[in-house]
Amino acid sequence: MSRAVLRNAGWLGFYAAILWAWWVMFSMSRDMNLDWIGRPGPMGQAMAAMDPRMDMYMPMAEFGPLFWMWAIMMAAMMLPTLVPTLRSYDDLIHSANGTRAGWLGVLAGYFVVWVGFAAAITGLQLALLFGGAVDMLGIAKSPYLAGGLLIVVGAFQFTRAKEVCHGVCHAPMTYFLGHWKTGFSGGLRMGVGLGAFCVGCCWGFMALGFVGGVMSLLWMGMATLFMVLEKLPQIGHAVTRPMGFALIAGGVVLLGHHIIYGG
Repeated sequence: MSRAVLRNAGWLGFYAAILWAWWVMFSMSRDMNLDWIGRPGPMGQAMAAMDPRMDMYMPMAEFGPLFWMWAIMMAAMMLPTLVPTLRSYDDLIHSANGTRAGWLGVLAGYFVVWVGFAAAITGLQLALLFGGAVDMLGIAKSPYLAGGLLIVVGAFQFTRAKEVCHGVCHAPMTYFLGHWKTGFSGGLRMGVGLGAFCVGCCWGFMALGFVGGVMSLLWMGMATLFMVLEKLPQIGHAVTRPMGFALIAGGVVLLGHHIIYGG
């Protein structure tokens, strides 16, 4: 099989996985009778009104179903941000001794790290749920928690840790040249390293699901769009700090509104 056919098959499979993940999330939202912002739609509200126990209509109090949801969500949100990285490795297939197996290894390593993150945030959500901090939809019950998360994630945009992690995500070619390993196993190792930096860069936007609702397609779309923009070579560095200011301002407004109006 020619290199061109393998390349095209790899990219088609990659984009198909993204579309499948988004379709699964959309289908889950519809099955749960949620609207596009992750709140119960008219049917879900009517069902809850008929039976108070229907506030448990989502299987989000068990690790298995909740982990599955987060894992699919990681694929839907984070795979699009991997495009510049995979394109950089693609260039090395032509100019160095990169291989299509190595390309797949990078993809696999990256996804393994984010699946691990999905397991961790699943445990966090369950702890918050049973601690009474979030509801069944993963939405913070307290404006102090929601506002505090916005401020913390916004402040993180200005930290040295964010700068280092974003630097690696923003320039994957530099990472490849400094950590080059051949074959599938080499690609896997580099993918794990890149995935770790990516988690360090983007964990905050995942945590903001507890503000917008972890089943909110609007939050998912906005977070994915911003994380893609952050990784674009032309504008990536220009959007990081403005987003930090915007998140901090949003948190301050939310807390201020609650303090002043008590609602």
